[in-house]
Amino acid sequence: MAINIISLGAGVQSTTLAIMASRGEITPMPDCAIFADTGWEPKAVYIHLAKLRAALSFPVHVVSAGNLRDDAIAGGSERAKRLAAIPWFIINPDGTHGMGRRQCTAHYKLEPIRRKVVELCGGKRRAGQCEMWIGISTDEMQRMKDSRVKYIVNRWPLIELSMTRRQCVLYLLSIGWGAPRSACIGCPFHKDAEWRALSQEEMADAILVDRAIRNQPKMKGEQFAHRRRIPLDKVDFSTPADNGQIEFGFLQECEGMCGI
Repeated sequence: MAINIISLGAGVQSTTLAIMASRGEITPMPDCAIFADTGWEPKAVYIHLAKLRAALSFPVHVVSAGNLRDDAIAGGSERAKRLAAIPWFIINPDGTHGMGRRQCTAHYKLEPIRRKVVELCGGKRRAGQCEMWIGISTDEMQRMKDSRVKYIVNRWPLIELSMTRRQCVLYLLSIGWGAPRSACIGCPFHKDAEWRALSQEEMADAILVDRAIRNQPKMKGEQFAHRRRIPLDKVDFSTPADNGQIEFGFLQECEGMCGI
């Protein structure tokens, strides 16, 4: 019989999935959830995770493949010595632009989760021995992918319920919950609003790492955390409102009802 496990990122969708399962609104009751800690999540995520672990009716296992931040500064990890695994934005020696390979998800998230699954299954890797519940909503269906290992079969309960991310947010609000965005402090996929949302201490840390990755011996060219390929502390994160311009929110987020 397969064990049912939630892949818990501690963001909006996976939090919704975990709470609904804990309340019996998605069945069967999961055997556990697994959170893969990169070591570089915002403080809000760790606070939220602690609250979530205390509230759920099943255990949450925390696993790790090392500290992504420290590995980024070092230019690699013990397992992946040749690269930091993070897709930094690059200016090549000839002036052309590039981007590093995205291996952080596989190295720091998927692999430690899979190791824990094997451990929970007594060290075995039988086909279909684990059903992995993944918190993907209908507006992110392009992220749905089959498992690359035969002993895990992926399931997407929020897709089954036709839930969007917005519906997940509303569900959490209706029961007195919220959830932070789960992403590493210096993730190069941050939008400017996400950079602005970092605390002063977290931004200072991101700037430190951004400087450290600039010219690493194993890399040709310069690496940057921000998509504009300039030092993070030189990026203008101000909004039109910061500059005295009036923003009409309902015009910027029109849903076809003319602001009604």
